[in-house]
Amino acid sequence: MKIASFNVNSINARLARVLDWFDRAKPDVCVLQEIKCADEKFPYTEFEERGYNIHVHGQKTYNGVALLSKHPFDEPRRGLPGGDGDDQSRYIEAFVTPAGLAPVRVAGVYAPNGNPAPGPKYDYKLAWLKRLKAHAEELLAYEEALVIAGDYNVIPQAADVHDPKAWANDALFLPESRAALREIVHLGFTDAI
Repeated sequence: MKIASFNVNSINARLARVLDWFDRAKPDVCVLQEIKCADEKFPYTEFEERGYNIHVHGQKTYNGVALLSKHPFDEPRRGLPGGDGDDQSRYIEAFVTPAGLAPVRVAGVYAPNGNPAPGPKYDYKLAWLKRLKAHAEELLAYEEALVIAGDYNVIPQAADVHDPKAWANDALFLPESRAALREIVHLGFTDAI
């Protein structure tokens, strides 16, 4: 099963490019980030015509995630648990069941940017990543196939950017951000960049 992740930075503004990519890449499952539209403004028809089932957690102007699959969905979830009062659309998950295979729980993530750091946005980023870790631990306890794909807004290593010094004070590269991502990966995940 081919699973992809794509930060589209506004699904409606870049629809032609996104559809072209879908037509070429032909993913079985794709998680989209930064769709930047309310649920009812998502271009369902264009993806349904390509054979995709669609699960959307949209937000007008900002954020928003979607899960598209050639296979049926079960147990869809919108929003990351533990975020009472958190109205940002950054997490989506569902079981995807390929014909003849065991279901795979697929989650789509659009983690907060966190800039400027330090400050409330950075505090929110770290708290959000902590909630993601707690939820990932709960999901792993079921011992089911699990993929958590998306845009984590973290630069894991200096080798991942051209000029690490230019990123030294950016929320994406701060030691606390990198440590939070490592804690999630070290739960037993494989970073499949």
